[in-house]
Amino acid sequence: MPFARLAAATTPTARIGLGLAAVGRPGYINLGRERDLPEGRGVEAMRERTHELLDAAYARGVRYLDAARSYGRAEEFLAGWLESRPEARDVVIGSKWGYTYVADWRTDAETHEVKDHSLATYERQSAESRALLGDRLDLYQVHSVTPGSPALTDPALQARLARLAAEGVTIGLSTSGPAQRDAIRAALEVTVDGEPLFRTVQSTYNLLEPSAGAALAEAHAAGRAVIVKEGVANGRLAAPEQLPAALRRVAEETGAGPDAVALAAVLHQPWVSVVLSGAATTAQLESNLTAAALRLDGGQRAALAELAEPAEEYWHHRARLPWA
Repeated sequence: MPFARLAAATTPTARIGLGLAAVGRPGYINLGRERDLPEGRGVEAMRERTHELLDAAYARGVRYLDAARSYGRAEEFLAGWLESRPEARDVVIGSKWGYTYVADWRTDAETHEVKDHSLATYERQSAESRALLGDRLDLYQVHSVTPGSPALTDPALQARLARLAAEGVTIGLSTSGPAQRDAIRAALEVTVDGEPLFRTVQSTYNLLEPSAGAALAEAHAAGRAVIVKEGVANGRLAAPEQLPAALRRVAEETGAGPDAVALAAVLHQPWVSVVLSGAATTAQLESNLTAAALRLDGGQRAALAELAEPAEEYWHHRARLPWA
């Protein structure tokens, strides 16, 4: 499995990956995008920003890069960067299928992405991903699996995913929503010809939404690599104007940014393989990466654990975040 390469990495920052959701398309739900992104957000400006972030991440020891078909041109931008950086053969490349980007590079689109986990969508999107990333694609994930997803129940789709696994691409899934733990546990039970199908799990887990923690620990114990996304809750744990008091206090005590504290709290979980940075600027990336060396004491971790919200409340709030 490609994540064995990350386990052998010597830099602490190898446990932090770079997700490209924020820079592969002009609109997303992260807070503060009006100040973070280049003026106009044209394709070339966003390509340049993505390459700038990839250069900085690689130089600092980041070795997992995460894209998706629905992240606008993220796969295209990543493929161009890989072509221009032949020395970067040690990075692990993950992408996802299951959402189609339909906003046509507009921030004011009524709909930005459409979810479909059918076999037909897999066939189309896997061909698109392979056309861009070729043999650099290490990990292909079903995007945003919930308990009712065909990925958990459709034998024909599962057989096709197993065929890709036989070609050397690791198969994983990401999860979303208040029932993440149920989706994770269901995925652990999926086998094809007696072999587990899903070898990695990528889930939302942060100080506000830790409800998937026990299921992710079970996935780790079962030999799956665990990737954590949305570690700063789409900016809610980094925006100065709305920081929870406990997070502000721990940030002051440690001298680190609140984003780094939030990510460090995730990295303290023994079952985490990689936590993603969703940085849109190199300054954000640098701050995120300091989490790799940040140690929180028991009292600080206990205080931060008090920030957890009910899962339904968290996801209701997230659903109301505007695309900007």
